[in-house]
Amino acid sequence: MERSVTLGVVFALVMQTGGALIWAGAAGERLDRLEAEAELHGSSSERLARLEEQIGQAREALTRIERRLESRRD
Repeated sequence: MERSVTLGVVFALVMQTGGALIWAGAAGERLDRLEAEAELHGSSSERLARLEEQIGQAREALTRIERRLESRRD
């Protein structure tokens, strides 16, 4: 049997390799974009958590002030 590589096989391998490289590049670009979005949302969620804590502390302070005002009325 003769084992020779035809032009069609070479062409197919070149096309598959090119397709794989394009796909890998696109996947890398999507990952970069998702990482950038995650950084933006990560800082937003941290800010939201701090604001929630500050609101809780403000409620506690308001409750103490209301209790003091009510105790002075009595």
